[in-house]
Amino acid sequence: MNPMDRLRDARPAHLGDTAIDERTRDAELSYAMAQARPVKTRRGWVRPVWSLGLTGAAAAITAVAVTLSGTAHTPGTVAAGQPPSASGAPAAATPQIELSASAILLAAAEQADRQPDEMRAYWHTVTVTRSLSSAGGYNVLDQGRGESWTPSALGGETWSRSQSLGARPATPADEEAWRAAGSPEEIHVKVPGKRGELIVPTKPGRVRVEHSPLFEGDKVFWLGRNVTMKELRDLPSDPARLKAWLLRAYGGHGTEGDTPMSSDEWLFTVASGLITDMPVTAKTRGAAFRMLAKLKTITVVPGVVDAEGRTGTAVAIEQASKVKATDKTGGVLQSRLIFDESTGQALGTDSVVVRPGGYQAELAPGTIWHSSTVLSAEWTDTKPSS
Repeated sequence: MNPMDRLRDARPAHLGDTAIDERTRDAELSYAMAQARPVKTRRGWVRPVWSLGLTGAAAAITAVAVTLSGTAHTPGTVAAGQPPSASGAPAAATPQIELSASAILLAAAEQADRQPDEMRAYWHTVTVTRSLSSAGGYNVLDQGRGESWTPSALGGETWSRSQSLGARPATPADEEAWRAAGSPEEIHVKVPGKRGELIVPTKPGRVRVEHSPLFEGDKVFWLGRNVTMKELRDLPSDPARLKAWLLRAYGGHGTEGDTPMSSDEWLFTVASGLITDMPVTAKTRGAAFRMLAKLKTITVVPGVVDAEGRTGTAVAIEQASKVKATDKTGGVLQSRLIFDESTGQALGTDSVVVRPGGYQAELAPGTIWHSSTVLSAEWTDTKPSS
């Protein structure tokens, strides 16, 4: 799909055909292109892809760099190997039993099966996204918080609360460069593949609360296609049947747009969304882990510490990164699903640059260009308020 057509289709219906200034259009398009798992809104999408505001939109297509061994995802660093000891010499390796991705996923499936699963009035999720934008001579970390309530019954409304938390220099070196530039409160950042710049404020934005009826009266999430709450709750608990159900929406390309994507990549993408923040049953979540365990292209990354300081395990798959489907200079990303092995609960997702190219053309291998952490994903009877 043409990017502008994609943005036009994704625009909420209540905005009608009123004009949008160029900066807003660029920001919304940038954020839309950054999403790992698109979700349809009222004009064909169920949840707005720009729910974290325009500050998050500007940054989401660039980079978040993190340390992967023993420390939290620290923006501005590159994935490191074995950390040194206090003396500066390499620390002695601790003997560990290396398990295959299949074994780890099957163990997670067992834990997921045991989680409580009682439907309530709303499915409530809280996520924080972190991104690193290039401001020319330095990088800035931008982050946003998003919260959503999805009704379990027909006739209810979906609610969302979102806020841009502002941007700041990513590292001490970036802060020094930012101060040398006059410590601007509004930072001009680059948008790969587009002319001009976007403005990223350093101060938090206002909290935005929105609500609307369910799309088409009953659609709640995007899982390769728009689905109802009943369809989600009735998804198969058998991995083979779940795979067949999901593949009905596979057309040889990504979940959005026309960039070619293998069936393994596609299944990993939609299953990651299913596991991370969708109100499926515990048995279906377990089946999703078992389905992923059978994919030969999945690898495991142990000991990942997310941006909230939580240690988990990641399973990953490599995917092409292109500005458009015909891009011959695109790079390669490693998409990761991070989860707690002891519970089978998802901690979040991230995308690591393997080979620079596309939107990540100026990023070093080992950097994470977009990260999303899940703070909460559970049923609640507490009704959101405006």
